[in-house]
Amino acid sequence: MDRTSIIAIIICLIVLVLWIPLVNRIFPPKPIPAGMTNATNSTLTATNLPPTTPPALATRTNVSVPQPIVATNIPESTRTLTNENARYTFSSHGGGLKLVELTHYPEIVATRRQKHSPATNRFATLNSFSPAPTMALLDGVAVQGDGVFELSDISNGVRAVKTLTNGLTITKDFQLTTNYLIAVTVRLENHAAEALQLPAQEWIVGTSTPLGPRDNGQMVGVLWYNGGKSEEVTAGWFANPTLGCSCLPGGTPRAEYRGGASNVVWVAAHNQFFTLIAMPQQAGQELVVRKIELPRPTGEDAQMVATNAAVPVGYEAAVVYPNLTLAPNQVFERQVMVFAGPKEYRTLARIANTFNNNVDLAMGFDRALFGRFTAFFARLMLLSMNGLHDLFKVGYGWVIIILTVLIKALFWPLTQASTRSMKRMQAMQPQMNALREKYKDDPLKANRKMMEFMKEHKISPLGGCLPMLLQMPVFIGLYVMIQSAIELRGARFLWVSDLTQPDTLFVIPGFLGNIPFFGIPGVGLPFNLLPLVMGVTMLWQSHLTPASPSMDPMQQKIMRYMPLMFMVFLYNFSAGLTLYWTVQNLLTILQTKLIRNTPTPPPTAPMPAKGPVLTPMRKKRK
Repeated sequence: MDRTSIIAIIICLIVLVLWIPLVNRIFPPKPIPAGMTNATNSTLTATNLPPTTPPALATRTNVSVPQPIVATNIPESTRTLTNENARYTFSSHGGGLKLVELTHYPEIVATRRQKHSPATNRFATLNSFSPAPTMALLDGVAVQGDGVFELSDISNGVRAVKTLTNGLTITKDFQLTTNYLIAVTVRLENHAAEALQLPAQEWIVGTSTPLGPRDNGQMVGVLWYNGGKSEEVTAGWFANPTLGCSCLPGGTPRAEYRGGASNVVWVAAHNQFFTLIAMPQQAGQELVVRKIELPRPTGEDAQMVATNAAVPVGYEAAVVYPNLTLAPNQVFERQVMVFAGPKEYRTLARIANTFNNNVDLAMGFDRALFGRFTAFFARLMLLSMNGLHDLFKVGYGWVIIILTVLIKALFWPLTQASTRSMKRMQAMQPQMNALREKYKDDPLKANRKMMEFMKEHKISPLGGCLPMLLQMPVFIGLYVMIQSAIELRGARFLWVSDLTQPDTLFVIPGFLGNIPFFGIPGVGLPFNLLPLVMGVTMLWQSHLTPASPSMDPMQQKIMRYMPLMFMVFLYNFSAGLTLYWTVQNLLTILQTKLIRNTPTPPPTAPMPAKGPVLTPMRKKRK
């Protein structure tokens, strides 16, 4: 690699880091309409429920919207149920589940910088700001009427009843069960003297929304299963960027997603750690997902986001069922199981086994890089981590360290053989250089002779890369697992308050505040200690690892200082991931030092060619 190539690589990296600030300066974001800045933040507190009309009926722009869920000015009435897992609020407007408050999980995990934040005193919620409650039936006066239901209590649940002028009575029973499940039964009864023609209905699943004011919404979306594989609808699908790259101009934004062909087995409206899943007994005909605008944070919450941040958005999902004809006095019934809780793999796996519907795919592991291959390692890492936690009864930070030691021990023989192979390669460098010089006019013959030489002396040119390549699936699986593992959310370790977030100790105001990988827009540069320690250990490791003799000196220098670029890209990664990588580096350094102090066996000399054995001739006696 010549000097020009090195300069080009450095310039590309600088442009990559500065791309977003440059684009924002050249194409500044559009000013926010005045009416959008005074939206009320209706997130519920931990101690009471506001009796106000839900902001769920907020404005949706540039989307195809069904008729309003409520067509009258009748005040909303609610029913609230609480069990050991959550608090459920049911609304008469639409006759469905309006809000789920997960009482064991805060909206934001308190850190040193946020311990006085209002969001740390609120529960994590599902279906907040939804235009319609879960299990509301939309599309037409024939199934909606004025949208107002009568609520009443039943055994461990709530009943919503609505009788329309056409003789149709809609009865919905919601009963709380275990494992964050709600059993829903919807009955359609025709009390008219003639048959009723009901149009296709949208059965609302819920709305996925960001988790707190600091959630950037990158992991908010709708996931659904068609019986063979899962599919996901996120911000990228609605943005519809040119060639799939958000940095390229052009592309017409989409307003509505429709998918499925009578194979919608389940639908999950999710964010990073929590999900609301509808599992109908009969697969839906189609899935509809719409993008909705959410109220902007106000008060103290507004101080946690940049002043020029985009309007937060959510995604409303609904299952479509075909038109239906009800004969006089006919009763039609449909059952749906609703899960509203954390993305806890063991719980979802139990539900998947019970209903045989693969709902554990709602974890989203198979949607990451390499699909099912990555999902296998992500599940393996999660189950191993939980198993070690149950076995040793220690915090998850120490569990990650134990898991790293076990993984390193598993790969120890391979790494040891690789390091010895590289040492032998260094010892044979003079002979290899002599071969290159001898056959410098014939590159093909030189390569053949070099391979024969390496084979004779048991030298592998890929020996140094093989251990890293074999450990990459483990690392990728761990990265994917940490993204949504609820077990690590709020898990503390030393100065780290949340292993799923960067270990920010303090923020330098205004410094690098608009540069990706480093700064928080409008806030400043966070000081994350673990990535710095990781970078130092990677740099130390690179200086201890023998360089490949085939590299020229300039390439060797680049490889030695490449860890600094890893530190840049991983600076804002989760503390759990950087903790794993740091411990991995320290163990590799220890192993390298041990192998260095162990004498390397001399290379095996080639065996002499076989042939007749010649004996010296005896002298003739005189």
